[in-house]
Amino acid sequence: MSSILRERDCPSVAWKNGQGRTRQLAIYPADAGSDEFLWRVSVAEVDSAAPFSSFPGVDRQIALLHGAGFIMALDKQQRHALTVPFEPFAFPGEADVEVQLVDGATRDFNLMLRRGKATGRIDVLRGGSHIVERGVVLLYCAAGQCATPDGVLSAGDSWSAPRDGAELSLMSNGVALAVAIALE
Repeated sequence: MSSILRERDCPSVAWKNGQGRTRQLAIYPADAGSDEFLWRVSVAEVDSAAPFSSFPGVDRQIALLHGAGFIMALDKQQRHALTVPFEPFAFPGEADVEVQLVDGATRDFNLMLRRGKATGRIDVLRGGSHIVERGVVLLYCAAGQCATPDGVLSAGDSWSAPRDGAELSLMSNGVALAVAIALE
């Protein structure tokens, strides 16, 4: 059964390491904690140069939603500029990640997948009509509005468990992030 989740109904909670805030949009299994989930989708608020929480055995994907973004330093070796909105970047959850904000606070979209248990991806949908593909577990309206068979999503709203083959309509400036998951 699909349902719409309004951003205002998702409470902001502390990160696992206590140094940031996040809004959980979906988790599987539904009653799983941070060490038991097979997959998790959330939106984080990054207000300072705090380190990311460590999630050993978890593959992570992140996409900038709002703000100028930040520079990620992974294990003090690899650097990645997360400065272009809606471009997913993948990295291992056990990486030591430090961030340097480019110009103020940001919000980012996160997909976490338990390695060896689940695989997944974030597909970016822009303006116009789209058909929900098999395996999509959540559709997040990142900008503008998105009309679904269950109602209209505004920026920040999600549609969980959309039906395969359902039609979506995004306004011309609309952007949606479709999360597809496969359990192994």
